[in-house]
Amino acid sequence: MSDQPMLPIEAGTAPEPDIVVVPGRRLRARLVATFATAEPGDFRTVAAERLDLIHGGIAGDRHHGFTRHSGGREPWFPRGTEIANDRQLSILSLEDLAEIATRLDVPEVRPEWIGANLVVEGIARFSFLPKGTRLFFEDGAVVALAGQNAPCKIAGRAIAAEVPDRPDLELGFPKAAKRLRGVIGWVERPGPVFPGQAVSVHVPEQWIYPA
Repeated sequence: MSDQPMLPIEAGTAPEPDIVVVPGRRLRARLVATFATAEPGDFRTVAAERLDLIHGGIAGDRHHGFTRHSGGREPWFPRGTEIANDRQLSILSLEDLAEIATRLDVPEVRPEWIGANLVVEGIARFSFLPKGTRLFFEDGAVVALAGQNAPCKIAGRAIAAEVPDRPDLELGFPKAAKRLRGVIGWVERPGPVFPGQAVSVHVPEQWIYPA
């Protein structure tokens, strides 16, 4: 896999000289693992040979639904406000998981420990893919990304439960995994996803708005 651009998308003309326009690009990745929660409400996920993505996410998964309730990540709403669900899927990369493990000085951080649904490989700095990036899976499913998934103590606690004699991981994980925790997304077009699929990653043109 390579993070070099293919079929580059032509950038638009910046309307003002102090606005930076970064051209869009298309990257290639591979889906290496799929997971879903065994029961609604479970934080951990379990491996699945295949997932059928539907509008709303994954049937039976803890994050399935067209709406969700706001929490600490949305301080602009009163907690518990019903909002559109852009957190239907948690998507991680093997590369970022390996870097988290290195920072924590543990042999591995398994994606199912921290509630992953999809795991890909082949994209450098995967967690930095911008909002609006789309993942096109070769059998038709399309997932739109809504931004980074902020690491939390709940995930750290799950990792600590798997690593003997390392209670420090509960609080250490949020710091070590900052900007490496993967991304969240929602299903734009339904379809099957399963390990081994090719993924075309469409990164949109980005405009850097000046202060």
